[in-house]
Amino acid sequence: MEYRVEELSHASGVPVDTIRFYQSRGLLPSPTRRGRVAYYADRHREQLDRIRSLRDQGFKLSQIRTVLEGAREGSPSGLLAALVQERVGERTMSRKELAAEAGIPAALVRAVEAAGLVEPLVIDGEERFGEGDLAMARMGLALLESGFPLQELLRLAVGHAQHVQEICDASIDLFDQHVRGGDNDDVLVTEAFRTLLPQVTRLVALHFQRTLVNRALNRLEGKRESQALAAARAATESARLEVDVAWR
Repeated sequence: MEYRVEELSHASGVPVDTIRFYQSRGLLPSPTRRGRVAYYADRHREQLDRIRSLRDQGFKLSQIRTVLEGAREGSPSGLLAALVQERVGERTMSRKELAAEAGIPAALVRAVEAAGLVEPLVIDGEERFGEGDLAMARMGLALLESGFPLQELLRLAVGHAQHVQEICDASIDLFDQHVRGGDNDDVLVTEAFRTLLPQVTRLVALHFQRTLVNRALNRLEGKRESQALAAARAATESARLEVDVAWR
């Protein structure tokens, strides 16, 4: 079936300007031209449906282009989909919605962004946040309510984030060299990623937790605060130091 651009817009539910924008960005093949009239086909409508589906999952336009190019070359895009699923989660929200659900002022969300602790996705020109961002905002609020001063907490968080980024880059290099290697089987690589990510995350979290507890106990012991030390040890021994990491 053939469509003029207005007919394709009606059939797909995608505005004419957006269709032309996708075409200019290489997301949609050029139409067939007969004279001055451009004709689109069912493959264009199907491509628009796929673009919308990927966009709703939280893909950036650059990522969508990579997925579509991989499909044209016969290469599955499971690893990219897995990465985006972990980054976004099941839904996205605006900054205002994030602030409202977390119970914090939008200005605080912007302050955290400015510190480089949260980075929104840009989907069709709109900044969106994922479930992971919401969980972090709620945890940060709990820390503030416990008495931590905001500026000091941000300072610690920024320092931690900088080190984490360096370690993550090095970890990705290790994954590429020793797990992915020269393997172009995207299904196997994706499965390895899915299996290793929760294990690595839990390992890092447990190591941080255990280090924090041990250093706190050592500080109390160094200050000879016997009563506080005994209470802290009792709390540590009775607590379940577990980190639950599950792939969405």
